[in-house]
Amino acid sequence: MQERYTTTAIVFHWLIALLIVATFSLGLVMTDIPGLTPTKLKYFSWHKWAGVTILALAALRLLWRLNSRVPAYPSSMPPWQRSAASGLHGLLYLLMFAVPLSGYFYTLSAGVPVVYFGLLKLPVLIDANPALKPVLKEVHYWLNMSMLAAVALHVAAALKHQLIDRDGVLKRMLP
Repeated sequence: MQERYTTTAIVFHWLIALLIVATFSLGLVMTDIPGLTPTKLKYFSWHKWAGVTILALAALRLLWRLNSRVPAYPSSMPPWQRSAASGLHGLLYLLMFAVPLSGYFYTLSAGVPVVYFGLLKLPVLIDANPALKPVLKEVHYWLNMSMLAAVALHVAAALKHQLIDRDGVLKRMLP
């Protein structure tokens, strides 16, 4: 029987995954609302709060990961797949930081402070900058599209391991 991830790793994985899907979906919905309505403003707040939460959980997850052993890949897995899996995991970690940070700096460049859950004002690290705002908007958009592609590839690989290879890779991360 293959070694499983720890409960901590599984909770971090699925909680962050759920938040990423919800935050991405909310981002699509809120940007499609025309004008500046109370609903749109509420969704923007929720989106920012979720992004800050993802960033905090990603930091905790990375700290945990750097101090914990993870199960080895199955011996039946070819070296190129191990390299690809490691590379994709690295990219996902990078994007878990880059996406929320790009949104944070985009918001600040628009001159809007980020107030976590309406209670904790996060530091203003850059001043409002109308010239930088459209650049950061594009950066945030394309990082999100990269996250979508990376998550889709991650899910496809997990399903391949479950349905075709039947090597137990997916079961290691299931609750």
